[in-house]
Amino acid sequence: MASRGRPKKALVLSDEERERLLRYVRRGKTAQRLVERSRIILECAKGIDSSKVAKALRVSNQTVCKWRGRFLAERIDGLLDAPRSGAPRKIGDDKVEQIVTTTLNSMPKGATRWSTRDLAKKAGLSHMTVARVWRAFGLKPHRSETFQLSTDPQFIEKVRDVVGLYMDPPTNAVVLCVDEKSQIQALNRTQPILPMRPGQLERRTPEYDRNGTTSLFAALDVATGGVMGRCFRRHRTKEFLQFLMLIDERVAPELDVHLVMDNYATHKAPPVRNWLAKHRRYHLHFIPTHSSWLNQVECWFSILTNKQLKRGSHRNVRELEAAIRDFLQAQNDDPTPFKWTKSADKILAKVARFCSETVEGQDR
Repeated sequence: MASRGRPKKALVLSDEERERLLRYVRRGKTAQRLVERSRIILECAKGIDSSKVAKALRVSNQTVCKWRGRFLAERIDGLLDAPRSGAPRKIGDDKVEQIVTTTLNSMPKGATRWSTRDLAKKAGLSHMTVARVWRAFGLKPHRSETFQLSTDPQFIEKVRDVVGLYMDPPTNAVVLCVDEKSQIQALNRTQPILPMRPGQLERRTPEYDRNGTTSLFAALDVATGGVMGRCFRRHRTKEFLQFLMLIDERVAPELDVHLVMDNYATHKAPPVRNWLAKHRRYHLHFIPTHSSWLNQVECWFSILTNKQLKRGSHRNVRELEAAIRDFLQAQNDDPTPFKWTKSADKILAKVARFCSETVEGQDR
């Protein structure tokens, strides 16, 4: 039987439109109504009948036809809500400009940043008006972030070298990210910790006794997520050599060993260089200066801190080291490797963009 009604105009997406719609669907902060409309268009682009799309997405057939028609007429802009009418603005563009330029180009007397009330008093407006303007322009004077650009002259070469190991590891070899977490303190609260109960958080006193320190040497296997670790009371070349010997014992002798490390002096000390010269299967890959984010074991150290050390209470160093060994054992019982997804080209492009924006911001 021939289909009824007028034939529908074909809905064809460009690669850019498809990518943008998929981004709307996948992003967790996208408004749900925009997610729904994006899914409708993506399904219609497959050539599926509107009634079947409506049934699959649990919306009405009229809803599918409405957004299909809006997309054909206005493309992606047609999926966005049109501005709604409301009360007329009480402040003009000149006041908005004053708020923005004052926020960006000056500081209040006796302070390092503007608050909504300080700026409202200066501009003769309400603090809620200032807050709305800041929200509209994405201004957050109460927040700040830190950054550190590497000045390593071999930054590009080192990034390509280390990321290449992560994304395309060599055969018949193991890649280990090695580093030390030094000066881990054994802290014991001066009063008992009150455990969590229904309706009450765990409570602890802010005062503590210092009971010594230890240093953890760790090597993360990039392929398996397993970690070799050992605690030492001191942090010297001697201890690092002992840790290298531990690695040598545990890694099969037929495998080459690629070590990703930072530029700490201990890693380049003459005794270490002599030991490595006698063990030719070891290959060193140094990350650029101020680029600890390239060393995957730093991510593991962060997990160790948050899960085991941060809320721990230890009466002596032995208890602290026992807690670290328990964490190592638990992690190695069910290891999960980190998945490195960004290529060296993407990392370098992002750094280049950041540098350009920083220079432009200084010029303004």
